[in-house]
Amino acid sequence: MIRSPHRRHAWAWTRRAGADRSLALALAASASACIGDVDPDHADDRLLVDGGTVVVMDAEGTILEGGAVLVEGDRIAALLEASAPRPPGVRVIDATGHLVVPGLVNTHGHAAMSLLRGLADDLPLMTWLEQHIFPVEAELVAPDFVYWGTLLASAEMLRNGTTTFADMYYFRDEVARAAVEAGIRAVTGPGIIGFPAPDFPTPDASLQDAAAFLEEYRDHPLIVPGVSAHALYTTPLEAVERAARLAVEHDAVFQIHAAEDPSEDSTTRAATGMGVVEALESAGVLRPGTVLAHAVYLSDEEIALIAASGAGIAHNPQSNMKLGIAAAARVPEALAAGIPVGLGTDGPASNNDLDLFDEMDAAAKLHKFVSGDPSVLPAETVFRMATAGGARALNLHDRIGSLEPGKKADIVLLDVGRPGLAPLYRVYSHLVYAARGSDVATVLVNGRIVVEDGRVVSIDEQEVMRQAREFGDRIREVVERVAAGASS
Repeated sequence: MIRSPHRRHAWAWTRRAGADRSLALALAASASACIGDVDPDHADDRLLVDGGTVVVMDAEGTILEGGAVLVEGDRIAALLEASAPRPPGVRVIDATGHLVVPGLVNTHGHAAMSLLRGLADDLPLMTWLEQHIFPVEAELVAPDFVYWGTLLASAEMLRNGTTTFADMYYFRDEVARAAVEAGIRAVTGPGIIGFPAPDFPTPDASLQDAAAFLEEYRDHPLIVPGVSAHALYTTPLEAVERAARLAVEHDAVFQIHAAEDPSEDSTTRAATGMGVVEALESAGVLRPGTVLAHAVYLSDEEIALIAASGAGIAHNPQSNMKLGIAAAARVPEALAAGIPVGLGTDGPASNNDLDLFDEMDAAAKLHKFVSGDPSVLPAETVFRMATAGGARALNLHDRIGSLEPGKKADIVLLDVGRPGLAPLYRVYSHLVYAARGSDVATVLVNGRIVVEDGRVVSIDEQEVMRQAREFGDRIREVVERVAAGASS
């Protein structure tokens, strides 16, 4: 709710035990400076999210009760404690009764596959891919499919508090166009795979187009250009190496599926003489900004190799469980080794939702279950994976992942006045074990309100839904035709 800019609060400011006094002084000084610099003629450029419980997600774990976040343009200008004076003449979002948290970061997915949600379920990974998803994609995936599918996914993610998503799919210009229209941050770009794809017939053709895409979206306010390769079991190592080299040249994110299925290592050894991680290391793939999606089957030596390289991991617990991956990724060991680990939903066809709050709950409980240790992956650690950890895995931690001054104003407000979230004792417990995407009330990306009162205001959701239903009719026809061909 946007309210009068003149309301004041007198709630006490609390911080996590152990945060030192210097942080308090820095915040107070920041508040004073902000107030002194306010220019009433430019109040429209400023926005104050005021009165909520501000979960900063900085290194100290700062929480401000009754605090405020001052936004200037697309960035966070200052954090204000409850007792600090508020700048006059600034538009205010009343966050009373809300948790104010950083926008969530989805480190792995295939957004346009929202149009394939529920198409094929309860199947092993390779059967699901090779007998169902790949044949349907070959028939259907085109620019309009990717555009509307990405818009559909963007609306779902924004409603659920995700403000940044990493995407691996086809027709990257359409992914970018949809993300910009929705107002969500997307890490996307050229992808290669070792067989004819809907957008490019060969890896060479895709890579020839890649440099232009990376240059076109350099310094874009919402699109973070990157490069991806599907996996070593679908793409020759030489092509993966070339794609990774391009990412290095442009200081761009590189994404690849790795060590997701137990057969992947033997397949890679047969083709290259090396295991998956060793092969990726030999090709120069492992570096800060490289994201290994899934990374379930890792040895101690491979964890050490990834940690030394600075590469990150996207953990996708629900997709892995649904596809019957018979192991849990070694996330506690990866975190202990210093590997940046983020959370991902994977595609909507293998999860089947894009709710990172649901993913957090699953991640925390999965690792407690498989280890028999309820202290493994505590709630604060998991929430950090969904925010600051995901940002670090994508090498974007200087821009997103926490509510610190200077970072992008990607801010989410959760309504804790609902029956499922009252009373509130411990913030991280609520965020991981109780909250769901449906509790999100307001979302800002780059300081722009894109979700208000739980509704996406940046795009026409009804038109997106209408287009999705039309695609559903077309997809049913293709599925019937593919099935008929397979049985003949």
